[in-house]
Amino acid sequence: MMHNWQESVRSFFHPRVVTMIFFGFSAGLPILLIFSSLSLWLREAGVGRSTVTFFSWAALGYSFKFVWAPLVDRMPIPFLTKVLGRRRSWILAAQIGVITAILWMAFTDPASGQHPLTTMAMAAVMLGFSSATQDIVIDAYRIESAHIDLQAMMASTYVGGYRIGMLVAGAGTLFLAQLFGSGKGHYLFEAWRAAYCIMAAFMLVGVVTVIFVPEPVVNKIEENKYLSKDYLGALLLFVLATGGFILTFYFTADLSLSLTKGLGSFFNNMHLAGFIIELFRLALGIGVAVVIGKLVMAAGWVNRKMVKDSYVAPVADFFNRYGVGLAWLILALVGLYRISDIVLGVISNVFYQDMGFSKMEIASVVKTFGLFMTIAGGFCGGLLSMRYGVIKILFVGALLSSLTNLLFMVLAGMGHNLTMLYLVISADNLAGGLASAAFVAFLASLTNVRFTAIQYAIFSSLMTLIPKVFGGYSGTLVDSMGYSTFFLFTALIGIPVLILVWLSGKYLGMKENSL
Repeated sequence: MMHNWQESVRSFFHPRVVTMIFFGFSAGLPILLIFSSLSLWLREAGVGRSTVTFFSWAALGYSFKFVWAPLVDRMPIPFLTKVLGRRRSWILAAQIGVITAILWMAFTDPASGQHPLTTMAMAAVMLGFSSATQDIVIDAYRIESAHIDLQAMMASTYVGGYRIGMLVAGAGTLFLAQLFGSGKGHYLFEAWRAAYCIMAAFMLVGVVTVIFVPEPVVNKIEENKYLSKDYLGALLLFVLATGGFILTFYFTADLSLSLTKGLGSFFNNMHLAGFIIELFRLALGIGVAVVIGKLVMAAGWVNRKMVKDSYVAPVADFFNRYGVGLAWLILALVGLYRISDIVLGVISNVFYQDMGFSKMEIASVVKTFGLFMTIAGGFCGGLLSMRYGVIKILFVGALLSSLTNLLFMVLAGMGHNLTMLYLVISADNLAGGLASAAFVAFLASLTNVRFTAIQYAIFSSLMTLIPKVFGGYSGTLVDSMGYSTFFLFTALIGIPVLILVWLSGKYLGMKENSL
């Protein structure tokens, strides 16, 4: 349903819409404590680059959160679920996990030896897992707590809060660590400890929010259909299968290095060889997890109907509702919608440095000013989606995301030009924020409230998988074709997305009219 301007603007002040600012902040804060902030901490502590990159594994949970989403969707938490309800109890449990992991990292000095470094890695993995779990439940809460008409506005405030959380965890942590006395060539563990403790305290924003907001009404409808032993069996299945996946990666690490070198010499391309080997390891790990899962089920340790209801039914429901052809069309759109932005974004910071922009210029223009442009774009996306419909703004967002990439070509030709950088960042981040708000609202419209957590977890994992794979080749593409041609390429790969949006809108409209 489309609304007039007055109704669209009033929706900004709806309690559910305002709530998502705080939940977005809580979801956005942990991610940079695993990536950029932790990387700088480890580098200041004298940890080698190869070891620093190993910590990126801690964020694998964000890409595979759909694996345990069914557990989060169905399994009650003793005492908490009775008091808070299914969604709020899991949000609070995940937030407690995030706070615990941040404090664990805060009181671990990575410079004091190999054992503390291993402990830090374990804490980072816990942070990634807890943060991804929080994302699963907040996404489900957002979709279930309001009608589809409000989803675009809730998505825009969620994106805004998320970006603020990232800014606090990114720039805020670095500022605090430096303020407390740690810097390059002068490492001070106490400074980083204090900074991370303050970040843990900021998570109380989400804790307070979850205590005072109401539980979605939809969750009061569905009663527990399984016994405690069924949930324990499902949990055992998840732990054993996940353990098999992780151990497969661990024990094939050395072999993969030697195979990559050999295959790289054969293809004369180390990047391609690395991609092939890692893809094989991923397939092998998934295969081992599937075999373990089948063995556990064959042993009768898990309720087969529960597994089918949790994993098979949500996927079957999606294909049944949309039909096989339209379902695959929608999945193609979900997987490719952000490809222009992500492929360019991987190399963007390197590009700014190559153009001669200083770290301070990048921090003030790209990070800080860009944040406000993204938030403004998100609010515009939510407002316009309510006024004109999600599909139309989804198309506009995809078109603008491609066209603004052409501005990077102009900047590449001009070099160090601060005015042009402001113009590029304004246009790019406004377009990105607008597209993100419309896209999140679109994903929300695809889910069935019976399977909210698992279906949205699949969509949100899929939407970054293909772009991230292509993004890994951004540096190689720039080396081979130069920045200007690369930016033109990132604009052109957005054309298939426009076609997918148009086709999806057409067939979704036809399906709605036929009902």
